[in-house]
Amino acid sequence: MNRIDTLFQQTPRGILSVYFCAGDPTPAMLLPTLHALQEGGVGMVEIGIPFSDPIADGPVIQNAATRALHNGMSLRRLFRQLRGVRQEIEIPLLLMGYYNVVLHYGVEKFIDDCAECGIDGCIIPDMPFEEYDARYRQYAEGRGVKFVFLVTPETSDVRIREIDEGTSGFVYAVSSASVTGVQQSFNDAKQAYFARLEALELRNPWLIGFGISNLSTRQAADRYAHGVIVGSKFVTLLHELQDPRAATQALLEALAS
Repeated sequence: MNRIDTLFQQTPRGILSVYFCAGDPTPAMLLPTLHALQEGGVGMVEIGIPFSDPIADGPVIQNAATRALHNGMSLRRLFRQLRGVRQEIEIPLLLMGYYNVVLHYGVEKFIDDCAECGIDGCIIPDMPFEEYDARYRQYAEGRGVKFVFLVTPETSDVRIREIDEGTSGFVYAVSSASVTGVQQSFNDAKQAYFARLEALELRNPWLIGFGISNLSTRQAADRYAHGVIVGSKFVTLLHELQDPRAATQALLEALAS
């Protein structure tokens, strides 16, 4: 069974997934960061593939991607670093990146390398769902690699159900139509959107991302979804502290107070 499915079966609520960008602060910090997050009790990790034009990301992750590229990180180098990762890391791992990078690498080769490295899924925000469904879904499912798609407050119920029916793993619910970044609270409109998603009774579990940074935002999301995704907050802490364990501890403290 795919590790993502196992996670949601064993922990149906309150899941914490954390994003960081490969190559930032340094390429050598990849494995220590995965260890720190696993040891800290994080349920799942999204490893960012740096790209020069990350259109869905705010300045924190944009800057992290720029630093990573300057550090020589690439998708090819990332896969080399991930060889053998499953000898040490047990929690679900996903790769998150943009379609341009994956297309240039070769989508089927990307899927193959994910499977061979033990990557459980991927998130490619700008890949059209129709293209995945028509060209890559059968291949990805055959290799056991889940493709996770994003929905926003502007996504229609019909479209959400289409994505839910055509994928597995989980649905990534973006808290707003804006880019990634820290928020202090969710307003009534965003909570109404979360309630709309909950009322759809989706086949897949779903997580809320973009803006989770403290106890208030995490609790608000957890009232509706199966868990949360934290990105910018952890990327900031990792950059400031330059220590994966210290950054993980600081993140857990921030989400508890």
